[in-house]
Amino acid sequence: MSSSHKTTSRIRGTTPEIEIAARQLRRNMTPAELKLWNALRNRQLDGLKFRPQHPVGPFILDFWCPACKLVVELDGEIHDKQTDYDEARTQQLQAYGYRVIRFRNEEVLNDLASVLEQIRKAARNLAP
Repeated sequence: MSSSHKTTSRIRGTTPEIEIAARQLRRNMTPAELKLWNALRNRQLDGLKFRPQHPVGPFILDFWCPACKLVVELDGEIHDKQTDYDEARTQQLQAYGYRVIRFRNEEVLNDLASVLEQIRKAARNLAP
């Protein structure tokens, strides 16, 4: 790809609007997202670097670990009404070579240790 076609380091077709939305989401995390981010930030989980609210194409991933190509999604009540969308989104991310694991907000808020252990196991299974 020539430099005239690529002016930024955008990943898989991310738009400026998606990037702005991601920044806004990072500033306004839900309680569950904030709790998980506080446990993942600064490589606290096995030295793995996670990025919160990371834009990829038309999507904003709740948490992304580039080293493992691992996507961690947190689902609140809204996801009960959009299961088809979530499944299609997961399939698209899997087509990029990413693995997606999902947790309910309540799991993070009520049993963070178990969530972190599941993330740790998923990351171990994906490490190069």
